Amino acid sequence: MRLRTLALAALAPLTACSTVVEAVKGPELAPVGYPAALVPREQSLMMLASVREPLPQAASANSLWRSGARAFFVDQRAGRVGDILTVQIDIDDSAKTINSSTSSRSSGVTAGVPHFFGLESTLGKILPGGFDPANAIETASKSANTGAGAVNRAEKITLTIAAVVTGMLPNGNMMIQGTQEVRTNAELRQLTVSGIVRPEDISSSNTIRHTQIAEARISYGGRGDISRVQKTPAGQSLVERFSPF
Repeated sequence: MRLRTLALAALAPLTACSTVVEAVKGPELAPVGYPAALVPREQSLMMLASVREPLPQAASANSLWRSGARAFFVDQRAGRVGDILTVQIDIDDSAKTINSSTSSRSSGVTAGVPHFFGLESTLGKILPGGFDPANAIETASKSANTGAGAVNRAEKITLTIAAVVTGMLPNGNMMIQGTQEVRTNAELRQLTVSGIVRPEDISSSNTIRHTQIAEARISYGGRGDISRVQKTPAGQSLVERFSPF
């Protein structure tokens, strides 16, 4: 028990540090991992050197083809580490929730001891003046609670980004990751996407929709003068996070 307490005490500063970093820099996306319910996360991935095919050789004399070249009839979809895959992101989500609750409660208790082994008059001498045995105890309570909440959210993102196959899982699924940055004046917009895709979900045009990406991590944000002005100051964010009131 003591070792467990010491371990928790040692991890407490790390948790506080993580909270401070999140308050200053914003929330971080969780790392992409294969669902533990299907395959343990500690699965070794095939590296680039082990899955890349040999470099194409020069064409022989009097031949239009060379060994290892992708012919017209060969599947041009991404299937190896380093291949490029186009991801189509079309998010159009909305949610609306309205909740309200009202509760009230009242209670009262009245008790008396008009007869108590003939000691009613004696109790009157012991207790303060004005004691009435018929109304010895009387209590009353009343409480009321009213609550209301509403959520009205709408999100729409339509983007296209090219991702790179970064790893191959033992069952043939591929891990992808892509980043796109656009700078306008002093403002930088960054789009990142990562996740796990199945080869059979990739269309003939070498594209895939974001809804077909497992463990999808999609981030669209930016940094610069405008983002810095719109962001809550770090000091205020820390006060709001740790304030007990």
